[in-house]
Amino acid sequence: MAALLFIGFSAIIYTFVSGSSLLLVGTEMKNINPLLDCGITLSCYVLFMFLIETLTKGRSIGKMITGTRVIMIDGTKPTTKNYFIRNIIRMLPFIDQLSFLGENAFHDNWSNTRVVNLKNYETEIQAKSDIESIGTKEIP
Repeated sequence: MAALLFIGFSAIIYTFVSGSSLLLVGTEMKNINPLLDCGITLSCYVLFMFLIETLTKGRSIGKMITGTRVIMIDGTKPTTKNYFIRNIIRMLPFIDQLSFLGENAFHDNWSNTRVVNLKNYETEIQAKSDIESIGTKEIP
């Protein structure tokens, strides 16, 4: 739903920039080559997902609902480059759709990222911190 709003908003911006009417743009899009239509739609989706993940630091709308986040395989926060690689891979035909065959999605493997459950991840980090602090002297 949010991606459709983004595409609609992009069309409105295009009408202001190009100086044509929204109705004319809609008519032109209706008569566009289906392959070009798929390319434009996919590009808008990838750009939208890239912007959302970058601005929210790894949390798309779906990830906010499910309580998950994108992190690097070493536990650090991904860079803008990592988010870009992660999302541009979604444009490869059939690659993203076949991701269910493996343990991790292809866009996660190729960008060295993982999607983790935020509560479980933070609990494990806290437990590791507690274990590492065993035996250290506390200064009164």
